[in-house]
Amino acid sequence: MKRGTTFFLKMAVILIGIPILALCIFLVPKIGSFAGELYPDIAYMKSLVLIDMYAAAIPFYLALYQAFKLLSYIDKNQAFSELSVKALKNIKYCAITISTLYLLGMPFYHLMQMRVDPPGITAIGLVIIFTSMVVAGFTAILQRLLQEAINIKSENDFTV
Repeated sequence: MKRGTTFFLKMAVILIGIPILALCIFLVPKIGSFAGELYPDIAYMKSLVLIDMYAAAIPFYLALYQAFKLLSYIDKNQAFSELSVKALKNIKYCAITISTLYLLGMPFYHLMQMRVDPPGITAIGLVIIFTSMVVAGFTAILQRLLQEAINIKSENDFTV
């Protein structure tokens, strides 16, 4: 693969991370404060919403880092290596973790939606959960295919 293509994909990975960082800096604190204002009798509501959203950002950035490493392996002609399989496995686990964290936070988002006029908070959470599970499934398939290709390659290396 040409370096230009992987450079473009590396820039895309970086550009994906920037808006999420902006959301974490500017929007997540407002969402936490909003949750605290909706339920002032539940003292820990703001903290739980903040913890859930920031905790989900950590595996997101770990997955982006693993994707960046995977593209670096492709640049170095190590695409068919155990390192690539490990990177895909880590991306899969990160996607499952994001989905699980948002699934655990859904009761809080549902409580917020019950007091908000235009409903949609729960739908956004469900979209995040579904998207993360699709990414996990896709990376699991890629991981298995790459592992099979590595096995076939090693068998061919032994026969020659």
